Amino acid sequence: MTAIFVEITATRGSAPRDAGTVMKVTADSIDGTIGGGALEHQAIAHARKMLANGRLEDTQTVPLGPGLGQCCGGAVSLRYTTSPRPLDAATPLPLPNVQSDTPLWLWGAGHVGRAVVAACPPRAFAITWIDSARDRFPNHVPPRVAIAPTADMPRLAAHAPQNAHHLIFTYSHDIDLALCAALLKRGAESVGLIGSDTKKSRFSRRLRDMGLDPSGIICPIGDKSLGKLPAQIAHGALISLIARTQTKVSA
Repeated sequence: MTAIFVEITATRGSAPRDAGTVMKVTADSIDGTIGGGALEHQAIAHARKMLANGRLEDTQTVPLGPGLGQCCGGAVSLRYTTSPRPLDAATPLPLPNVQSDTPLWLWGAGHVGRAVVAACPPRAFAITWIDSARDRFPNHVPPRVAIAPTADMPRLAAHAPQNAHHLIFTYSHDIDLALCAALLKRGAESVGLIGSDTKKSRFSRRLRDMGLDPSGIICPIGDKSLGKLPAQIAHGALISLIARTQTKVSA
């Protein structure tokens, strides 16, 4: 037994991925994603424990609430099995080959962050990529991308250039919220936040309680019609950003 396949068998309420989504977990690698964040981190740890103990099958139902540090408000049912399951595959979508020195700060080096870096046209943005530790980034990062490992991401956000666009997709809703607050106080060209309508509503309420105006935060990011795969979210987010920046340049 060398791999556990983690499949979403059912969802209730807001969930990051749909039923039928599969992730393959081995002792030292991951292929596919069931949505990232705390849910995925917990599922990977459970699958690797099964590998270590020789366990072949298991099921879980996981509430996506405060216990995971999330605010989706739904629940996900998971099946763990050694029987191979087909992984999702997104067909790469073309993006316009634009050229700009507009700064784009990416917060989070998980599946969606990696998909944005992979899909972004080489000269479309001047990218700064931030996460909490160096080992969260892939081994190979394009030379056009500056990585910035920092233990305190919200503190760095408070010093970001005010003409930068931001896309937030960290592993923690608490960090996401703190980044939104820091960027609203600092000022930014735009702030995009990965999440559901439920997350947007709860973040908006908490930001207003801090005396901040959340109306400028774009959440969810991407284009729902394209799907929930990281590459599809990345494509929708980048198309929107490119259109916004090119319109501003033309004006």
